[in-house]
Amino acid sequence: MFFQHVYDKSLAQGSYVIGCQKTGEAIVIDAQRDIDIYSDIAKQNNLRITHIAETHIHADFLCGSRELAAVTNATMYLSDEGGEDWQYQFPHKGLKEGDIIRVGNLTLEVIHTPGHTPESISFLLTDHPATDKPVIVLTGDFVFVGDIGRPDLLEKAAGLAGTKEDGAKQMFQSLKKFAALPEYVQVWSGHGAGSACGKALGAVASSTVGYEKIRNWALQYSENEKGFIDYLLADQPEPPKYFAMMKHLNKVDRPLLIDVPKHPELTKEQFISAYEKGMKVIDTRNKVEFAKGFIPNSLNIQGNNSFATWCGWLLNYQEQFILVAEDSQMEDLTRKLMRIGLDNIFGYISDVNATGIELHTSDVISLEEFKTQIGKDNVQIVDVRGASEYEAGHVQGAENVFVGTLMDNLGKISKDKQVVIHCQAGDRSAIAYSILAKNGFKNVKNFSGGMKEWLAENGKTIGCNETSCTKA
Repeated sequence: MFFQHVYDKSLAQGSYVIGCQKTGEAIVIDAQRDIDIYSDIAKQNNLRITHIAETHIHADFLCGSRELAAVTNATMYLSDEGGEDWQYQFPHKGLKEGDIIRVGNLTLEVIHTPGHTPESISFLLTDHPATDKPVIVLTGDFVFVGDIGRPDLLEKAAGLAGTKEDGAKQMFQSLKKFAALPEYVQVWSGHGAGSACGKALGAVASSTVGYEKIRNWALQYSENEKGFIDYLLADQPEPPKYFAMMKHLNKVDRPLLIDVPKHPELTKEQFISAYEKGMKVIDTRNKVEFAKGFIPNSLNIQGNNSFATWCGWLLNYQEQFILVAEDSQMEDLTRKLMRIGLDNIFGYISDVNATGIELHTSDVISLEEFKTQIGKDNVQIVDVRGASEYEAGHVQGAENVFVGTLMDNLGKISKDKQVVIHCQAGDRSAIAYSILAKNGFKNVKNFSGGMKEWLAENGKTIGCNETSCTKA
């Protein structure tokens, strides 16, 4: 058996290439959209991609199954579980509980594991030349290392009211199937630490059924369904706005993007023309460089592993946009964006100074200056982290407005007071600063050191509210 885990750090998303080395057949599970990586793996290992499968209709990335099928002519095997509302709306071979996919001398048995989504399935893999007992379970967004898939995304991201409780109950039952598997079976899931599809995913890539039965919180509630549901639904992170679009695009027929596109470097005249017409500019430079000088109205989303996620929060799927990036970055940034379907890159520029536009600077302050702002009547301190982070501990008097929803909550930010923003370590507050600057807020300071620097000097703070904080 050939087995390779393909991991996209930018979305903490895992896909798999599994092959029979005797027959040369291979299956790809939960493919990312830039599919050349799978073609390269197959070629390097004398395999042919003959089967393509998905564990469920994904919300956090645009699955590349159809692109890969178009290139390889492989058959797509997709879930037909979950009921009428959860069916893929394009041709495929449907899968139900107990079905078997044969890939050469390997078999993958389908297990219906609803909870994260109604149609979710897992694949129990057996390498028959070695043994007739299963060796691996591919769980998708069902069971992660140390966590399980969240059932609230359909409600929070896709607007399907009332589905999270039903999903939690389904998850409780699905876990009984998981717990009944042999303890030696390896667990390979669809995500790792950093994914918004759970709240406490482990950083280790794989586990075993036995290990998860010992350490995974969800498997400690075998006789306590209410306690399980209460814990599962509490303190889940905010799902990015683009999740709803992914749910739609992964379900319906859509245009395919077979190759990674190349985008033009814009001339000064081309940039000015588009900029003056209001085209959005995304500056991917480091937050420090951005603060030293940025094009007015541009948004600072650094080109790191979180780049696609924050673009998914702040861009829509109809508008074109321009990137500020180095030539050498463009392929990587393009791949990151195409993985969530953001294909409308108009072009890029590499030097903000070459535009001839007078640059603005950010007002970044130190910890000492930040301290002088706390408690003043004419100062509004805004913590732009997520709600669960804020509730776990925050600076006294700070108000919480999450950066991902800041555009929808500008009315909560004062234009009369001095506004001081911060996050955990400065990346999100740099985004927030650029959003506020773009929307006409003049009196804004950014405490870039954030809670990381605050806690390093002041110790852990917990149980804070508007009037007091308890030190731990």
